[in-house]
Amino acid sequence: MGDLSLITIFIIAVNVLISFKGFKDRAFFEKYKFNVGDIKAGAKYQIFSSGFLHVDTSHLFVNMLTLYFFANVVINYLGSIGFIIVYLASLILGNLLSYFFHKNDLNYTAVGASGAVMGILYSAILLRPNMMLGLFFIIPVPAYVFGIGYLLYTIYGMKKRLGNIGHDAHFGGAVGGFVLTLVLAPWIFEQHLLMVILLAIPILILFVLQKAGKI
Repeated sequence: MGDLSLITIFIIAVNVLISFKGFKDRAFFEKYKFNVGDIKAGAKYQIFSSGFLHVDTSHLFVNMLTLYFFANVVINYLGSIGFIIVYLASLILGNLLSYFFHKNDLNYTAVGASGAVMGILYSAILLRPNMMLGLFFIIPVPAYVFGIGYLLYTIYGMKKRLGNIGHDAHFGGAVGGFVLTLVLAPWIFEQHLLMVILLAIPILILFVLQKAGKI
């Protein structure tokens, strides 16, 4: 948290510019959004490009505000290159998981930086698990409690298809941030091993549910 770094400013600017282009140009939006039918037909670039489009200004604002709050934590520990790796890989992994769960629904569409932002959020939680987060911006909770609770809620949302929300992309992005942060900062295993195990539990639950055909 705190002052924005240049790389964070750059990523926010790219999201804003591309999103506003999509707001004004419907053909542009349709070409670059995540669409299972298009991806199967060869538009693989949508797995990446859709992560810079948003439905409206509120959607864009929430994602960029979340990125603002947690970007510096990741940059301070992993550096700018590590931050970029986590951001982009989480974006892609989030959309790949979404594709996996919706590959038979040719009409499924999605947009948003949520997968990438969730990757940054979960990276920050691993790096500083005891920092306090404001639930609904009011109720203080430890970061690791929020992380575990949110992933469990996301699994429930995936199972029940709650709302017009890409729960699977959120989950995939969080897993991307979780795994890549451990790769880039293996010291976490020594300093925060219990948190690593606790945050891994929802991932294992999803794996088991998917194998059992219950999600």
